[in-house]
Amino acid sequence: MALADIALSLPLSNPASAVPISRADAFRLIRCPDADLPQLLAAARAAKERFKPGIITYSRKVFLPLTNLCRDYCGYCTFRRDPSDPGAHTVTPDEVVEVARAGEKLGCTEALFSLGDKPELLFPEMRETLRHLGYKSTLHYLEAMCELILRETTLLPHPNPGLLSAEWIARLAAVSPSMGLMLETTNESLLAPGAAHDNAPDKVPAKRLRTIEEAGKQNVPFTTGLLIGIGESPEDRVDTLLAIRDLHDRYGHIQEVIVQNFRVKPNIPMAHSPEPTRGEMLRTIAVARLLLPKVNIQAPPNLSSPYYEDLLDAGINDWGGISPLTPDFINPEKPWPHLDQLRQRTESKGFELRQRLPVYPEFIPSIAAKPGLLSQRLQSAVNSQGLARSAA
Repeated sequence: MALADIALSLPLSNPASAVPISRADAFRLIRCPDADLPQLLAAARAAKERFKPGIITYSRKVFLPLTNLCRDYCGYCTFRRDPSDPGAHTVTPDEVVEVARAGEKLGCTEALFSLGDKPELLFPEMRETLRHLGYKSTLHYLEAMCELILRETTLLPHPNPGLLSAEWIARLAAVSPSMGLMLETTNESLLAPGAAHDNAPDKVPAKRLRTIEEAGKQNVPFTTGLLIGIGESPEDRVDTLLAIRDLHDRYGHIQEVIVQNFRVKPNIPMAHSPEPTRGEMLRTIAVARLLLPKVNIQAPPNLSSPYYEDLLDAGINDWGGISPLTPDFINPEKPWPHLDQLRQRTESKGFELRQRLPVYPEFIPSIAAKPGLLSQRLQSAVNSQGLARSAA
C-alpha cells in the first residue's frame, strides 16, 4: 500500500469506522525514506483529527515517587536505588499529603505514584521501612496512600506499581480511577546479559502482558506504551504496538499508549548508547496512530525538547502528565515545559490545549457509576465534557 493510498483509506466521517493499517504496512512505514515522511505524518495527523479533532489534552499532576528502591536493574534507569545509595528514599504519608495539597493550589488533579517493583523482596531495609510504617508490602503501602489522597485531597491517584496479580489490580482499582504499566517492548532478547533488561526480572514481556490483560478482564482503564531506543528494532516497535492493540481489541481498556524515547544519562550502563533520532520518534508515533486510530496516543514533551511541538504533526492527541510543582523523577535532567509555553506551542500547531483527569473522558462513566469515595471524588473533579472541572 502506498502512502497516498493509506491517506485516502482513512475514513472522512465517524472515527469508529477507521480501519487500522496492517502489520506489513506498518513494517514498511516505520522505515519509510525521508522523502515520504511528510506524507506519513499527514496521514497520521488526519487520523488523529478524525479521532479527537481540534484539541490536545494533558493532565496537571504532582509526581510522587513512593519509593525509588527497586529490585530491577535496567540499563537506562537513574530512578532506582539500592538502600545504601545516595538519594534512596521512601516517601512518608505526611510527605504525600504535603505535596498533594501544594498541587491542589496549583490546579493539579492527578497524583501520579511511581515506585520500584516489589523492593522488599530483595532488600531487608525496605521490609524494615514497611514494618515501621505499618504495612506488609509496598503494594499495601501504595494502596493506603492512594486512599489517603482520596480522603485528604481533591486529587485522583494514578499508580504505576509494576507487575500486579488479579487481586492487586482489583484492590488498586478501588482507590484509583486508572493505572499504568509500560510494556516497553516485546523483544525478549533485551533480557540477555548486557542488554537493557539484563537483571530486571519484572521486565519479562509475557509477565507485563499478563498484567495488562488482567486489567482488561477487570475493565480497568489502563495506560501502557513502548520505550524506543533501548536495543529494539523498528519492527520490534510495531510488534509491541500490535500486542497492545490485540489486548485493546479484546477488552477495550487501553486508555492511552505512550511513545517514550530513551535519553542518555551519565552513570548508566547505556550511557554510550545512541538515542532515537527525531525521525525515528516521528515515524514511531505516526505508525502508532495508524495502528491504533481510536486510542489516545501520548509522547512526553520534555523528552523531545526543544522541538516537542513537532510531535503534534505525527498524530499524538495528548502530552501526558505535566507538573507545575514536582520534577520528572524518572528523567530529572529534562524539566517539563511551563504550561503557558505548552499552550503556546500547541496553539501554534492549530490545536486547543485542554486539561483532563488521569482517566480519559471515554472511560469516566463506568468508573463514576460505582458507589464509593472514588466515584464521589471523580464526579466532583469532572466537567460536562469529561475533562477537568478545575481547568485553567
